[in-house]
Amino acid sequence: MSKKILIIVSNAKVIGPKNRKTGVFLDEVAHPYVAFDDAGYLIDFASITGEVPNLDNMEAKNETSNARFLEEGGWEKMQHNSKLSEVDATIYDAIFVPGGLAPMVDMPENELLKKVIAETYERKAVVGAVCHGPVSLLNVKLSDGTFLLKDKNITSFTNEEENNYAKDDVPFLLESALTEQGGKFHAAAPWSDHSIADGNLVTGQNPASARGTAQKVIALLEA
Repeated sequence: MSKKILIIVSNAKVIGPKNRKTGVFLDEVAHPYVAFDDAGYLIDFASITGEVPNLDNMEAKNETSNARFLEEGGWEKMQHNSKLSEVDATIYDAIFVPGGLAPMVDMPENELLKKVIAETYERKAVVGAVCHGPVSLLNVKLSDGTFLLKDKNITSFTNEEENNYAKDDVPFLLESALTEQGGKFHAAAPWSDHSIADGNLVTGQNPASARGTAQKVIALLEA
């Protein structure tokens, strides 16, 4: 029976004091989608509001996996995503949160998202996130009251990367915030392919890490 993946995307379209245009970073949703599709998994999309998300980095629309996502049904599914409150997340073998700056807007505090992530993690399903997507892990508390991030080996978009990308637009530095809740942060060279699995939690550093992050999710699901 095919594994089921729920990709949870942001609905935010602008960020920061200058209303910088943003959305879900194309590579970070397309590369995992293609990897999951190639593995034969059933893929659904959800978002906080159920509205159509924005895509960022459309300059890369002709890259092989990005083009396949856009032209062969992935973007169609993402546009017709379900509102998270109307989704039974318990039927999925994994949830995956792609980045882009958008999740920094609507995912740090959303209580339902935190509940879904905690319950998914505690039932031993896989939780994956890449780049700014790990902001979804912030403020997630497990049933024993501890932060999910406590003592977990993790990565995300780093402070060094943010300083040269969107420091003036984001509400906080993600690496710092994840570390403050107990995460054991591991950074690789800026913009290099870097992802980490710690138990059933998988995180990736940046757009170049999206495929590798998904492959680690797949490895856990196939183990």
